[in-house]
Amino acid sequence: MNTGAFERFFGDLEDPRQSAKVAHLFSDILFLLVCASIAGAKGWEEIEDFGDLHFKWFTDKGLFKNGLPVHDTIARVVSRVDTEQFQRCFIDWMKSVTELSDGELIAIDGKRLCGSYNREDRQSAIHMVNAFATENNVVLGQVKTQSKSNEVTAIPALLQLLDIKGCLISIDAMGCQTAIAEQIVDSGGDYLLALKGNQKDLFDAVRKALAGCVNDEVICMEKSHGRSEARAYHVMDATELSSNFPQWKGLKSMGVALGYRQLKNGKASLEYRYYISSAALTKARFANAVRSHWAVENSLHWVLDVSMKEDQCQIYRGNAAEVLSGARKMALNMLRAETTRQVSIPRKQKRAHGSTDYLEQVLTAGLAALSKN
Repeated sequence: MNTGAFERFFGDLEDPRQSAKVAHLFSDILFLLVCASIAGAKGWEEIEDFGDLHFKWFTDKGLFKNGLPVHDTIARVVSRVDTEQFQRCFIDWMKSVTELSDGELIAIDGKRLCGSYNREDRQSAIHMVNAFATENNVVLGQVKTQSKSNEVTAIPALLQLLDIKGCLISIDAMGCQTAIAEQIVDSGGDYLLALKGNQKDLFDAVRKALAGCVNDEVICMEKSHGRSEARAYHVMDATELSSNFPQWKGLKSMGVALGYRQLKNGKASLEYRYYISSAALTKARFANAVRSHWAVENSLHWVLDVSMKEDQCQIYRGNAAEVLSGARKMALNMLRAETTRQVSIPRKQKRAHGSTDYLEQVLTAGLAALSKN
């Protein structure tokens, strides 16, 4: 594996330093950051240690001709990266390596980076909005917002960068906005939006229309961890409803997901969750989409926190937290693309840390499509 495929998309990032003071190539530092993220490095010193441990491997590729930068230099450079350029490079890379099927679900959801809280000026931890292709199990892109309430402005910015033509976009109630629905339809996609009290009139109308529609057919029943769960779904045409709510562009169907849970101590709960969609959904597709949306929590956010220790990364300098978040997601995509070893993400990371041969496999798998194009 050479670094040419990597440089093809990330070579356009502008070096934030003054050219007269450059001792280490910007592309070399960025490549080190991604490799160290694959290997599980969580901080500047760990990134430097990884580079020092495998310095010969880097120099054999023609990198770091003036020696390895110290961790302070790495931190200073990464913290000044133009994050908008970085996100565009990341998304362009994913467009090149990921082929989305017609109707594939893209789940959009936010995650707080707990370790990015700035203790010096008490600046709040940043909040990332992520796009996750549930069938391909890959992160397609991310956009930063300052708080969860600002997801309403971050989601349109992320959608504008993505190619969502032919895809079904699922978003929780925070993103249930007429402007977001219109943007998705205008971009050639369909929306599946969770509906709650923030759209009270529509919520009441959908709840009334679906009242009593959920039958006794159980789509999924599970017993685990001392509790029993059952779920049922119903979807119906929303043509009549759309005439009363013309501001919801392309509205074609509405649905309800019923969830019943009984704990080992006998305590039970029943929840109804309502949705609207611009796609003419069947019950099977609706049920699958509702369940698959939570893959962004289970297959992305949980893995970032538990397997990749994201919340333990207490870095908040400049733009560093956002850039490192993107590097971790790039690493996760590449680790999943490497399928010769069917083991956990932490085991793959440990192997990549100790073996440059395996690191080569991960990089090759993640960048293979770029090499062909």
